[in-house]
Amino acid sequence: MTNEAIPPPVPALFPPREQRERVDDYLTRALADVTQRVKAGPVMPDIDMARFREALGAFDFREPKPLEPLLEWVIDCMEHGTVHMTHPRYFGLFNPAPTFPSECADRIAGCFNPQLASSGSSPVPVAIEAHVIRAIARRAGLPGGAGGHFTTSGSEANYTALVCALTRANPRFATEGVRAFAGPAVMYTSKECQPAWHKIAHQAGIGRQSLRLVDTDGTGRMDATKLSAMVEDDLRDGAVPVLISPTAGTTGAGMVDPLEACARIAREHGIWCHVDAAWGGAALCSDRLKGELAGIEQADSVTIDAHKWFATTMGCGMFIAREPSVLNEAFGVGADFMPSTASSIDPYLNSVQWSRRFMGLRLFLALGTAGWAGYGTHVERAVKVIDQLKLTLTHLGWTAANQSHLAVLCLIPPPESLPVREIVRRLLDSGHAWAAAATFEGRSVTRVCVTHGETSVEDVSELAVALQQARALSR
Repeated sequence: MTNEAIPPPVPALFPPREQRERVDDYLTRALADVTQRVKAGPVMPDIDMARFREALGAFDFREPKPLEPLLEWVIDCMEHGTVHMTHPRYFGLFNPAPTFPSECADRIAGCFNPQLASSGSSPVPVAIEAHVIRAIARRAGLPGGAGGHFTTSGSEANYTALVCALTRANPRFATEGVRAFAGPAVMYTSKECQPAWHKIAHQAGIGRQSLRLVDTDGTGRMDATKLSAMVEDDLRDGAVPVLISPTAGTTGAGMVDPLEACARIAREHGIWCHVDAAWGGAALCSDRLKGELAGIEQADSVTIDAHKWFATTMGCGMFIAREPSVLNEAFGVGADFMPSTASSIDPYLNSVQWSRRFMGLRLFLALGTAGWAGYGTHVERAVKVIDQLKLTLTHLGWTAANQSHLAVLCLIPPPESLPVREIVRRLLDSGHAWAAAATFEGRSVTRVCVTHGETSVEDVSELAVALQQARALSR
């Protein structure tokens, strides 16, 4: 034993309430101000990276610095040093400006900092997340017993699906791995799938060659006839099909694979059917658009990312299973040090993760505030905005390459234009808007997606003007 006095808490890390409130007030105002400046400024970063690296190198962490100037410096660097996905003219990937309720959720979760591994230590957060998952499952038309959990991303959710499929395909997979199968385990998805599937096959131990990429039908949708033929061929060759994963809202073009046909083929052969609806799943909120996802209710599992079209802050995916008991089969472990180990609802017993943040609060607060009707209006609004852009640009000679009913548009410029990649480069250099160069059905396209819930007709007009200027052979 020692009689030495215990030093007080480090004030820089645990300041008194008065200082916390002052910093909180400053941060609230500063972030509101920078949000307005971002909306009025360029989409692309305009920082001098050489000067930034020099300033960053000065932080050797030998001498402490006051918090307020540090916050001011970081906010300034972020304002000028990122592509602004929160800008209303960011027509890019599925990374929208977050809803205000989900931002509030991050502040609450950061304050309480619950550990979401166990219902023993976090009974209310675990119950809130499970409630939201069940509500989404019901909206998708899955049976009453469906359940699941929040994930850090769609990639984690899709990986979870493959592990569940392997576990159900052969109970010995849990102990023996792929050696349990009589032949090579294989899975199927579209050539237009999210490329993370390649990493997932590698990560799960079945190897990248096990990923069967099915041709599309000319419209960007998986060809179900070719899928069926590939499954039959693999069975004849001694392979073991374990997973079919159609996409509901492809990354490149917002297309929805034939979900019902894929589910039927999966049932015929006893294969797990997983729908990757990371982007398009939010269409379930709209009574007008949810029919685009017909067949999702037949899936064994579903991926939906709330940080995409649901517009929560980043790192808020969902995995939903028709029969959630498979999750405990796949991820259950024994750990006598945990606050509770008997409950199958404990996230550490039914997910890849162990320690993790209270992610589900973001969607709970947003759904609770807007309701299904509010979210339905949100997704329908994005579709109307993209329809307006399509109308504007087709009148100017552009061609829509895809026929998606979701908020993604693939554009082919008029004849005698610069190549697509040069058009997009010029667009990004202008700073007026952000779009992507992509390929759809073998053709180079400019990909535009409405990701911001406040994008206006004026923003659409500015994008159209910027694209017209960027495509010109001479300026």
